[in-house]
Amino acid sequence: QVTLVESGGGLVQAGGSLRLSCAISGRTDYVAAMAWFRQSAGKEREFVSGISYNGGYTDVADSVKGRFTIARNNAKNTVYLQMNSLKPEDTAVYYCNAPFGDEFRYSWGQGTQVTVSS
Repeated sequence: QVTLVESGGGLVQAGGSLRLSCAISGRTDYVAAMAWFRQSAGKEREFVSGISYNGGYTDVADSVKGRFTIARNNAKNTVYLQMNSLKPEDTAVYYCNAPFGDEFRYSWGQGTQVTVSS
């Protein structure tokens, strides 16, 4: 059983920065590729950024390219999302999980709310 706990969200003005953390606890003997997703009111959950099991490969959605950076520290079982130059349209609840085909390896955490004011 793996538990995901997201943190680091908050209220920030447009142009500001936040760093999100995803703490992975439980059976962490398997190191999975991880990703960040977000869901805003009335919209479906969307992919934001992903990272391979060892951090050697990353991917990022076009909407956040050049502004968001994903990283991980396997010794701390934590995945990060550095968000710079935030825009009001980045407002959403942010979640992490491990994509596995069309599914996800773990149960979803509670997410962390990011609100960007204009």
